Amino acid sequence: MNLELFIAKRIHFGKGGEIQKVSPPAIRIATIGVALGLSVMILAVAIVIGFKKEIRDKIIGFNSHIQISTFDNNLSYETHPISISTQQKDSLIQYPEIKHVETFATKPGILKTDDSFMGIALKGVSTDYDWSFFKNSLKEGTLPQISDSLISDEIIISQYIADKLHLSTHDNILCYFVQENIRARKFKISGIYQTNFTDYDKFFIIGDEKQIQKLNGWEKDQHSGIEIQLYSFNDLDRLTDELYFKFLNQTDAYGENYYVKSIKDQNPQLFSWLDLLDLNVWVILILMSIVAGFTMISGLLIIILERTNMIGVLKALGASNLSIRKVFLYVAVFLVGKGLLWGNVIGLGLCAIQYYFKIIKLDPEIYYITSVPISLNITYIILLNIASMAISLLMLLGPSYLVSLIRPAKSIKFE
Repeated sequence: MNLELFIAKRIHFGKGGEIQKVSPPAIRIATIGVALGLSVMILAVAIVIGFKKEIRDKIIGFNSHIQISTFDNNLSYETHPISISTQQKDSLIQYPEIKHVETFATKPGILKTDDSFMGIALKGVSTDYDWSFFKNSLKEGTLPQISDSLISDEIIISQYIADKLHLSTHDNILCYFVQENIRARKFKISGIYQTNFTDYDKFFIIGDEKQIQKLNGWEKDQHSGIEIQLYSFNDLDRLTDELYFKFLNQTDAYGENYYVKSIKDQNPQLFSWLDLLDLNVWVILILMSIVAGFTMISGLLIIILERTNMIGVLKALGASNLSIRKVFLYVAVFLVGKGLLWGNVIGLGLCAIQYYFKIIKLDPEIYYITSVPISLNITYIILLNIASMAISLLMLLGPSYLVSLIRPAKSIKFE
């Protein structure tokens, strides 16, 4: 029989007149401190992970995980073509990490109405394009109908562009492309999307890639590049390096070199900003751990001082300091465990409320999203619980040495 555990249970779960009035408040304060600390940590991790995922998904939705294009220092959307063969696409899709492969082309232009105009970038896509991102972001209308044979004049524009130019679905609009000979194309707006990611919403329109190929005089196998979607973002860096060396010494049918770049390479500032959010999470986790730890220390000290008489009796009966310390550390485990239980209930409950009801709203002009995002990762939740328990108990090792300072002769008479 574990004597220390038995005594700890009697102290923590005991009922009756022997329990003094000081224990319940001390226990409640310690439990509340741990519960609040863990609930705040769960919220912080869920919100930051959710926010990073939302922003990252929007960036990837416009640009995919990895792009293969020609090696060109030109930073505009007026690109040089590169030839992509069917065999190359087939070889890429054989990678287990790759979910989808698609070609694209981009070209800057100017949308003009009777009383206004706006600079835009036309992103041309083909029949193999994955429309899932824009399908989920579509506010009204339909997606463009693109075929292998006919050139489609349908496009989708963002709500931002629609508001600025006072456009709606089924409207026709002229788009001017500045090149050696300025050319104009009449497009029909089939749908309007809204991602709230203003950096892209304010100039991206999506249409048929064949429009750009015809404007630029490209062949059917020439594109601005190829986009690669992955199953997991965690494979991004490794696979980018692998594909970079695979295409390093290859040239296309027209002698152009291939250049592989990840979404991080295309948007370094945005991803650096997202990485900075991790620092905020660590600060919150450390502060909450300290707060929870100190409330537990104060609670344990109060319980030890309250049980001075009992400690003296145990020492008089031959109990060692180590044995008595174990008793109070078991009590601490019960307190921390109860606090963690309530912390999980509160933290996960608040996360569920925000996830389903979107109570806390955000300004999309600033945060790119309309409400506080929530993303729960069961692994992180388990690690938070384990770390909270371990840190709390480590912080309690020092106060438990107070037991060794208590003398039986004086403590037995202590009231």
